[in-house]
Amino acid sequence: MKREVAAVLEVEIEAPTTLEFQIAVAPHPNTDVHEALSFVLDGMGVPAAEISGTHGNRIHKLAVPVGNLRVDYSATICGRTGPAPVSEYDLSVYLRPSRYAEADKFYGFASTEFGSYADSATLLEKVSSWVGTRLNYVPGSSDPIDGAVDTLLAGEGVCRDYAHLVVALLRAVNVPARVVSVYAPGLSPMDFHAVAEAFVDGQWRVVDGTLLAPRQTLVRIATGRDAADTAFLDNHRGAIRLSKIEVTAVVDGRLPVDSIDQLVSIG
Repeated sequence: MKREVAAVLEVEIEAPTTLEFQIAVAPHPNTDVHEALSFVLDGMGVPAAEISGTHGNRIHKLAVPVGNLRVDYSATICGRTGPAPVSEYDLSVYLRPSRYAEADKFYGFASTEFGSYADSATLLEKVSSWVGTRLNYVPGSSDPIDGAVDTLLAGEGVCRDYAHLVVALLRAVNVPARVVSVYAPGLSPMDFHAVAEAFVDGQWRVVDGTLLAPRQTLVRIATGRDAADTAFLDNHRGAIRLSKIEVTAVVDGRLPVDSIDQLVSIG
């Protein structure tokens, strides 16, 4: 499998600040990856420090003065990587409530709705289907500080809201779950995408309640407890405005057919 992904961002910086981007793909062992990344402020290149985070998350951090910053990233990934590694720490931390996936508020509700499904594959299918049918995908409908409870009450959201609700429900029935930001060939409208991963049958399996892109082609960017760990842009201190964002993700050949009842891992 050959996948090509890219992102172009333009950020208007109104006061000096420090920015952190998570747009570069995570390490993909046993694949051939070619990539390019540049930061240009008012026509001049700006150096960025790369910080290696948990699960291979790659954070590019840079201090910038007032001006217009353009960020260009592209990558070609040939092949598929193996299943994501699993540690005992992962299986502990991804059962805990987090800022946007408040699993502790869903314990009784989730047990009533999903506690009878002993088969793991069936549980993932039921949670994905339940979230997908309860929510309406409405771009711009949610606030960046909304958590899973807000999303359930609103009945609508975007991909990160779907992922947070899936993660909260799974943790509430004792299934370790986390959020992954990805490039998603086939996604429409195209953007950075967010999905959930659940630990089932010894591997991390991807769950996407939106059903907007085939899970087999997803390219991992960042992994964490929720959007607080996986945001594509963080601003520390100054004032900024994101004036442009263009994301592309394509796969060589035809998109695979996905089925909600299949166990799929991100590769």
